[in-house]
Amino acid sequence: MPSATLPTHSAVYEKLHHKSQGSWTKLIFVPIPGVPNRHLRVLAPNLPTWRQFQGKLPKPMGRKRTLILICFACMAMVMTVMLFSRNVGAPEWPESWPPGDTSTLVFRREDLQRIWKWEIASGHYPSRRSIPKMVGLTAPPFNPALPIKQRNLPPSRYRPPPSVVTPNTDTDTLGVGSKRVYLDIQSAPPNVAYPPRPVPGSVADMDVIMKHCDFSGNKYVRDCLEILRLGGGLDNGQRTRRGKMDDWKYIYKEESNATVEIPSEKSEDEETYPYPLRRPLAPGEADAAEDPDAGLSKKRGVEWEPQLVLPSPLKHTPNAALPTPCDPENPRLFHMFWTGPFTDKPYLALLSFLYTQNTGIHLEEWPKDSPVCRPEFWLWINPGPAAAIPNPNALDDMFEQLKLSPWASPFLHPRFKDVIKFKLWNTTEQLDGVPEIKNEWRILQDSLFNSGGYVISVKHEEESSLNETSTKKADDDDIMNRTGSTSASAYDRLSVILSDMARFVLCHRFGGIYLDADTILLRDWEELWGWKGAFAYRWSRLEKYNTAVLRMNKGSALGSFLFRTALKNGLDFHPMTVSRYTADAHIEGLLLRLPDALFDSAWLNTEYYQRDRPPQPYFVEFADFFDTPQQSSAAPQSLGFNGFFKGAYSYHFHNFWWKPFDPTRNWPDLGPRFSVGERMARAALQGKDVQFSSVVAEDRKNTEEEETVESDKRDLDWSAVLKRTFESYIRSERPNLYGEWLKW
Repeated sequence: MPSATLPTHSAVYEKLHHKSQGSWTKLIFVPIPGVPNRHLRVLAPNLPTWRQFQGKLPKPMGRKRTLILICFACMAMVMTVMLFSRNVGAPEWPESWPPGDTSTLVFRREDLQRIWKWEIASGHYPSRRSIPKMVGLTAPPFNPALPIKQRNLPPSRYRPPPSVVTPNTDTDTLGVGSKRVYLDIQSAPPNVAYPPRPVPGSVADMDVIMKHCDFSGNKYVRDCLEILRLGGGLDNGQRTRRGKMDDWKYIYKEESNATVEIPSEKSEDEETYPYPLRRPLAPGEADAAEDPDAGLSKKRGVEWEPQLVLPSPLKHTPNAALPTPCDPENPRLFHMFWTGPFTDKPYLALLSFLYTQNTGIHLEEWPKDSPVCRPEFWLWINPGPAAAIPNPNALDDMFEQLKLSPWASPFLHPRFKDVIKFKLWNTTEQLDGVPEIKNEWRILQDSLFNSGGYVISVKHEEESSLNETSTKKADDDDIMNRTGSTSASAYDRLSVILSDMARFVLCHRFGGIYLDADTILLRDWEELWGWKGAFAYRWSRLEKYNTAVLRMNKGSALGSFLFRTALKNGLDFHPMTVSRYTADAHIEGLLLRLPDALFDSAWLNTEYYQRDRPPQPYFVEFADFFDTPQQSSAAPQSLGFNGFFKGAYSYHFHNFWWKPFDPTRNWPDLGPRFSVGERMARAALQGKDVQFSSVVAEDRKNTEEEETVESDKRDLDWSAVLKRTFESYIRSERPNLYGEWLKW
């Protein structure tokens, strides 16, 4: 658009006072951060310059109108930024943000201190990050998950010399644990075709990962993934970096032959430590000490919680000192929650588990002397709508439906029975199994579906009617009766809200790691299991949690805090609300917010961040996983699984439940052993009503048409390539990620 010639002073005066045909607005071009050579067009007031106004306008009138126009311009800019910042295709963004209450806190400072001390003493804080000053600890706790440091240390910004009174600083922990040995993990020639399995019992140092991957420190996802690859040995003979890389080593082993004992503070020989174990009170702090909760903001309208009852802390035992490979206090359980008909989404999640984790399914029998702790995958099935109560025969019905499902039936094979287990979800039973809320949650049962302050009311009589599905037909599009999301417009929000709570219930009751059903595992999680702290990951650019991946310890003090706090806040477990719980109580360090590069590597790019140096592959929106743009559609088949965010632990494709992974082969393609399910899925795609018994009796070669490669899609999308990669492993046509062949 050609620029207009500026009018003369007299013309400006005439336009302003005689309302001529002149333009009051103009287009300005604002650079978009992180997107080179792209600008945002914004309509702004066409304000005359000061020289144009000078001497031509009445001063009071000119100033007033100019200020008004400037205000309107600012408002237009703010609204434009808000509009373009919103990720329209992400149903996870809550329709209603948490209400603006001042605080969610219901625990006194004394209880917050006890929570911190319990978690640290149990070995759940293997980090050198400081404890926030608002917690008010006056003595540094002993930390069995940190190695003993040399006592004669110079003063640091964390621990000044004893002559300096510092009542307003954070508190460090004192390491009393085992020595750490950082590992150089590489494939040894000539076996460099595949990466080595992680060392059993190894641990990821999250402090090192945060140093290299934290978005708040301006770290790029691309660089983070490289460090995760090289430090984990995933480059397997293809290392091009030269020079010393000790700073990139983030996996270690603890050396110990016995359980770490925590010394008593009274028995500590303070003369061997150059700084005081208890900080002195500063002048004026004694007055504040009269109110032990000074500085904390309690939730309005509720009383402080009674003193939190906690069990004795666990004894931190390094893996090398365990009598068996598995730690009974830290079971290796993957949890996943699913509602509605079994589809290709949980199917692919289970296949990715078998392809990447050390399950040993390639062995005829799991060796009794194996040093590996074998992980399990528990898939929790909610048999009906989220608001329904299962009938007495729900468990039998669930397995009957799984047997008839072409997507689920392969995992009932005896080969997988020790590592994949289907569990029936019962909301009443699960909530009654949480001691912290079992006597009180029914008070909120009519408003149980609370997400970020947005409550969907479910009356008891409606719940009763939902149980009578055999005698009463429900409207499939009714939000109360949806079982799964069939499209963006028919989104099963109730099941999503229920899953927000279910993940915390499962981790608190059984321990382990929860995964959203739109998650694909990309590598072995051995060292993540070794890190005994709790974690979720970052909500893209925001310093909030995304709990699509959630690790919590069974029966932990952190879990007790979260459930009691949630009970007083409407049992709201939306990740944004959980972020408020931990921030208000100053315990964010106990639920570590890992960088999203580890589990959600494309997220920042989809929100216009780091597009100048994106990772591989480069997704500008999550739909690119299912519909890879034509200009980059050569990459999936050329690079394969190894070219998909290599180094990340998993990929989160953010919903798209209604999009098939492989549209041209939208069935389980697992070979002749599982041909029954394949033929049923093929028949369903053709609109045929085929019974299970008739498919079993029918001979495969009489029903399957001969296929040619010409009938396949020319450029395969990333989703199709990953699905076919996992399936070819089950068919014994290729090894898994670590070179292990499945032999039937």
